[in-house]
Amino acid sequence: MQTINAVTTLTVEGEVAVLSLNSPPVNSLSQPVREGILNGMRAANADPAVKAIVLICEGRTFIAGAEITELGKPPKAPSLAEGQDAIESSSKPVIAAIHGTSLGGGFEVALCCHYRVAVPSAKCGLPEVHLGLLPGAGGTQRLPRVVGPEKALEMVTGGTHVGAKPALAMGLFDELVEEGKLREGAIAFARKVLAENRPLRKVRDLDDKVAPARGKPEIFAEFRKANARKFRGFLAPEYNIRCIEAAVNQPFDEGMKTERKLFLELLGGSQSAAQRHVFFAERQVWKIPDIPEDIALVPVKKVGIIGAGTMGGGIAMNFANVGIPVTLVETQQAALDRGLSVVRKNYENTAKRGRLKPEDVETRMGLLTGSLDLNALADCDMVIEAIFENMAIKKEVFAKLDKICKPGAVLATNTSALNVNEIASATSRPEAVVGMHFFSPANVMRLLEVVRGEKTSKQMVATAMAIGKKIGKIGALSGVCPGFIGNRILAARTAQAQAMVLEGAMPWDIDKVLYDFGLPMGPFAMSDLAGLDIGWSKENSKSSTIREVLCEMDRRGQKTGAGYYDYDEQRNAKPSEVTRKIIGEFMAKKGVTPRVITEQEILERCIYAMINEGAKILDEGIAIRSSDIDIVWINGYGFPVYRGGPMFYGDTVGLATVVAKLKEYGPKMGPTFAMSPLLEKLAAEGKRFTEWKR
Repeated sequence: MQTINAVTTLTVEGEVAVLSLNSPPVNSLSQPVREGILNGMRAANADPAVKAIVLICEGRTFIAGAEITELGKPPKAPSLAEGQDAIESSSKPVIAAIHGTSLGGGFEVALCCHYRVAVPSAKCGLPEVHLGLLPGAGGTQRLPRVVGPEKALEMVTGGTHVGAKPALAMGLFDELVEEGKLREGAIAFARKVLAENRPLRKVRDLDDKVAPARGKPEIFAEFRKANARKFRGFLAPEYNIRCIEAAVNQPFDEGMKTERKLFLELLGGSQSAAQRHVFFAERQVWKIPDIPEDIALVPVKKVGIIGAGTMGGGIAMNFANVGIPVTLVETQQAALDRGLSVVRKNYENTAKRGRLKPEDVETRMGLLTGSLDLNALADCDMVIEAIFENMAIKKEVFAKLDKICKPGAVLATNTSALNVNEIASATSRPEAVVGMHFFSPANVMRLLEVVRGEKTSKQMVATAMAIGKKIGKIGALSGVCPGFIGNRILAARTAQAQAMVLEGAMPWDIDKVLYDFGLPMGPFAMSDLAGLDIGWSKENSKSSTIREVLCEMDRRGQKTGAGYYDYDEQRNAKPSEVTRKIIGEFMAKKGVTPRVITEQEILERCIYAMINEGAKILDEGIAIRSSDIDIVWINGYGFPVYRGGPMFYGDTVGLATVVAKLKEYGPKMGPTFAMSPLLEKLAAEGKRFTEWKR
């Protein structure tokens, strides 16, 4: 065995050299790995006894991708291209032996090998689009030469991982070998290549899959059109498409130049910086500084949920999906039956789309038990209250749970805004009470706000976070304040939107600006979707706000065919003259002369108010990190990932700019607006939120 460098060894077994990489945890393409590939290939080619070379990795995976921490930093020699060229131009056949995940740069290395073998559990793919990038090491030029441009378009713009069997069918893998025997299987395949005198097959020279697409621009035009909604606002999918076009229409070396040019444009742009920020933020959000990683968790083997409505049913599905039994408690049999039937219908619809087997529907429904008796929760390890937002009723429920639930059980509330400390005060064990704020629809939305009360134990916080991860959520920790992180920031934005409506901007003007910024919808369209009558009561309504007047007219949103907007039978919205008239009457009463409000003012007042509120949340210790706030808004409210979240966006435009603009708008921001001292301090010091630590 020859040691090439600290992470690479070369072993010769008869005619076959095995070049082995071992750089934990995932053999990413760091400088030592690149160096090991280059020097290892040179050594194997220089040895006259070697006739074929196997490239393999130790540990849990083949090369999993680029070293993301090196992106955007000065390059260190050797380059990845040098290592790839050493593989591709090798005078001896090179076989990639793949296990785990061969992704991004790792798969681009594999595509330079003359052959690829894998175990059945292996996966491959080019997921760079998720970082706002494109495969920058020949992936966009080699992939279509193997699978054709249509399949390549799907893979690079979707960033999907392809399993071993479909990869074999597509020609990405040449042979599957027995699980757990990759080394032996790869060596045997190498000997077969030699015995059959197979050619040195270079992917770069293949043409049969791309030639039929030449002179057919409609392939790309139709793909763009079909995915326009999904790709809205993102640069990376379009740049990936252009690279596949280059693979079809340009010679390989020219296509590589196109790929490189477009890769560097994305790498230097704000979108990729934002998406890389989100990538790391999603990993950091789970880390809570004062809670040890090895803390003992409550073993959650059975869950109770109070309330079988939209939220309760959706929450129940999360647990049934991972095999955890759930007891759903309601006060009326009709409500319970309705809730369970909605859950069944959701599962059956998923099965119709081919995402579940019919037997899976029955298995999951079999994990759900309905009851009209709170005492049925006595043996549950975790109980989640999901009833409507009324403090008195929630406290009454928790007082009962205190007497029913076993010692050590997690007592969680799904409240979206109420004081978790006050809810906990209804029990004799406030340390067991934690907020678990799911977002609607709870079986779809990724975000879970875990709310830590002043007496919540570390064990309960850690358990809530861990169970969130288990059911496929992304958990973000919040302290107690009205609205927690997400809804508190939403309230700051809503205040500005409503203020501007009474200054001259129409609801649809404001919605359009925020939609064009990248949000799925603006505040008024969102209100219409949710229902204007949430929290509204006919008895107490006094025509004091535009919303109250709309509700009194039975314009309660999409469900009644009218709200801020008018809706047709397909729920398509159009600006409403009724709403315009009501707004005009309110302005006249207040003696306000309508003014023209620019798109820039709409955007800045809405988004900068969010950034300001986020800074207060940080300053008060409600959120641990600015990146946690970004995660809440991206996963709970659809803030565009290519802008990195509100706090990262603030860093992008510059905090000094944010402060200057908020001061310029001054009194227009309203009497409830106050500048964050932390925001002003960071702006004055020329710092960013990403640099701030408590």
